[in-house]
Amino acid sequence: MKALSQKRRHPLAAVALLLMGLLVTGGLYAAASSVNEAQAASAYSASDIEEGNKLFIANCATCHGMNAEGTDSGPSLIGVGAASVDFQVGTGRMPMQMQGPQAQAKPVQFDEEQTRQLAAYVASLAPGPAVPESKWLDSSLGNSAEGGEIFRVNCAMCHNAVGAGGALTRGKFAPSLDGVTEKHIYEAMATGPQNMPVFNDSNITPEDKRDVITFLKEVEATGSPGGAELGSLGPVSEGLFVWTAGLGIIIAFTIWLTSRPS
Repeated sequence: MKALSQKRRHPLAAVALLLMGLLVTGGLYAAASSVNEAQAASAYSASDIEEGNKLFIANCATCHGMNAEGTDSGPSLIGVGAASVDFQVGTGRMPMQMQGPQAQAKPVQFDEEQTRQLAAYVASLAPGPAVPESKWLDSSLGNSAEGGEIFRVNCAMCHNAVGAGGALTRGKFAPSLDGVTEKHIYEAMATGPQNMPVFNDSNITPEDKRDVITFLKEVEATGSPGGAELGSLGPVSEGLFVWTAGLGIIIAFTIWLTSRPS
């Protein structure tokens, strides 16, 4: 008993227990996530996956590789999930029109069925975020006040406080969220396209994502009753415009007065 007690008091015992606890917790979390995502992937039929593979080889393999393993021209798609494909293809960002700092939205190339098939194929390669269920996209069930707080804390530094968009570095930008569908807003949060971070369900829960969607749709419906919205920056931009224009008029008037012969 004395020897056992001495082993328990060993200086490394606490470290060993901590590591064991972390390994067990991480393993259980990974297993649960894999099961949920695998179930999401199994929602697609074998024919969806087969047709998606054909579409992928014909339209995407040049950049992403024949098996979606990635190339010098495009990243690997293994593990990105159906949600990433649905967002990128559903907004027209993919296939890219041209190489550039980031993929830009354009008219979509594939219809809804083809987009679903492409998503099915990529989802079959490895677990990843699934296309959200309709209950998480119903903005009437969300809390706009809570969503606005979450948005300002996590998104406003790039997208502006009301989702008007903004400039980033190296020619990249955070796009305006006006007119973006509820599904694509949710998928962007879940997959982190371009420079955007990934907000998985541990960071922002599905309920919170729905609240953010509710906030953005409320802002979109409110509009700008005061006329030109000036980038939705409110009194900051309006005051800056008045100050700059007014100061310019004063300077011009001063120069005009001093230039007159006495």
